[in-house]
Amino acid sequence: MHLEVLPTLTIPASELGWRFSRASGPGGQHVNTTDTRVELSWNVSASLAVSESQRLILLSRLGQRLVDGVITVTASEERSQLRNREIAMVKLADVVAGALAPAAPERRATKPTRGSARRRLSAKKQRSTTKQQRRRPTAE
Repeated sequence: MHLEVLPTLTIPASELGWRFSRASGPGGQHVNTTDTRVELSWNVSASLAVSESQRLILLSRLGQRLVDGVITVTASEERSQLRNREIAMVKLADVVAGALAPAAPERRATKPTRGSARRRLSAKKQRSTTKQQRRRPTAE
């Protein structure tokens, strides 16, 4: 089954690697006998599904998550292996789509308005007088 990441990008099933293992958590005796934990891996650096520019973007943005150019996601939330497979595919699609999304525009630094600065200072003064009035009177 192919993984549609974006309308313009579909990862063929032949490029996806699956591994299954026993998951911890609820399930009683069932959990000791079935391999419900799913690991889905995709080799970004050797993939034919992405263009060269997309590959460079993915390799730079996913650098921390990659091991030898391969990204791996795991799913063990559900008791069913089938459901965990679906979850893993959604997770991989989200990670890849997020990495390929255009970067958000940089924030332009702005000064606080005069009014907000004035309100902040008056609130500080009011707090200061409140605390001063709580003090014990000095013996003079």
